[in-house]
Amino acid sequence: MLCRPIYGGNIGSVCRAMANMGLSDLVIAGGGDFDPLEARKMACWAADILESCRRVATLAEALSDCALVFGATARTGLYRQHTRSPRDWAPAILAGAQAGRVALLFGPEDDGLNNEELAQCHHLIRIPSTPAYPALNLSQAAMICMYELYTASGAFDPLPEKSPLAESGMKERMFAMWEQVLLEIGFMEKDKAQHMMLGVRRIFARGALSEDDVRILMGIARQTNWYAGHSRATPRE
Repeated sequence: MLCRPIYGGNIGSVCRAMANMGLSDLVIAGGGDFDPLEARKMACWAADILESCRRVATLAEALSDCALVFGATARTGLYRQHTRSPRDWAPAILAGAQAGRVALLFGPEDDGLNNEELAQCHHLIRIPSTPAYPALNLSQAAMICMYELYTASGAFDPLPEKSPLAESGMKERMFAMWEQVLLEIGFMEKDKAQHMMLGVRRIFARGALSEDDVRILMGIARQTNWYAGHSRATPRE
């Protein structure tokens, strides 16, 4: 929900952020006429959210059917000490949405929600930012809040790694190949090989290696070893 927004570009950007995070119900309370062309341009593929947004004259009217209202503010002061981050509030917002209508309320770009508007909020959100410049752009603030909600909802299911993790035996074969090729190209001496290979093992241990990863590394070692042998066998002119 946007209270007294000023710029059409920000309104359109909020629509796009809503589409990204699976939300569609936008209410605009108060505010003057914004540039519809700028709003549509920034909405991009979320023009349907922009076109279906509901505009009302007052914030009280906009909030009349809401069971919970979470207002975003960057200000500090009396009665604002109970602000929490979007990540902290996300579970409560999602739980509240199961029982009734919940509003995320953002104020105008120039000075945010005033005290009278904040008084109509049940809880306050403050996005962590540097004290030197705590105020965020309207659409960016909305995106951060909606992102935290989407993440907390568990709706995002990352694609699994198609290749399973490499087993120890496969990695040992890879290390043996790398030891051979590093000796072959003169990167290390035989009497230093054990020490150097500890360093190689440590490098590869910094991240999980899949079977595909190990096959690629073994292929590099194999090709390097072949090239080193081929170069020695080919007389130079």
